[in-house]
Amino acid sequence: MKNPKLFKNDFTKEEPWRIFRIMAEFVDGFDVLSKVGPAVSIFGSSRLKSTDKFYKIAQKTAYLLAKEGYAIITGGGPGVMEAANKGAKKAKGQSIGLNIQIPAEQKPNPYVETLLDFHYFFCRKVMFVKYAKAFVIMPGGFGTLDELFESLNLIQTKRIEEFPVILVGCDYWQGLIDWIKNTAIKRNCIPAQDLKIFSVVDEPEEVVKEIRKFYHK
Repeated sequence: MKNPKLFKNDFTKEEPWRIFRIMAEFVDGFDVLSKVGPAVSIFGSSRLKSTDKFYKIAQKTAYLLAKEGYAIITGGGPGVMEAANKGAKKAKGQSIGLNIQIPAEQKPNPYVETLLDFHYFFCRKVMFVKYAKAFVIMPGGFGTLDELFESLNLIQTKRIEEFPVILVGCDYWQGLIDWIKNTAIKRNCIPAQDLKIFSVVDEPEEVVKEIRKFYHK
């Protein structure tokens, strides 16, 4: 007799059809984003309020980058994502949101002008990387860390071309950086030279400077 718990999530009959949904998400994403030109993906917590200093920093950073000619791509939700889309829109730049369908329903923020909806995280993550000339990482939680470490790993393993990965908020990120230096590197789990894959700054103007420096080089 079959144990119903073991077969509760048995999708053997419907799994093959999921490939069409996955294909559709890739096709829609490639079709829309291939037309936007140079872009910067900005990540950060959805929980930060408009009174938080990093909300304001994200907004100004996106504003300055949009003035530089970059489209701004975010996850499309509230918090830092909203701030970045707001800054892009204020600068009359391209404000793009890659929204994700999750149980805790994330509603797109009102400053997104080009919206793409995703059911699959992995499809969405491909879009963030494929069309970005830089990643800007504001303070955030697991989702933000996921995007950060995925980008670092892809660059480290040379699966993608190197581009600027910029962490914003020295105080926020210092504990993580100390752990990388004092634990991961000391245990020979991460080569010391890979610390050069990312930089850490505090101000929006420094973000722009880092991206300019990279592409001028």
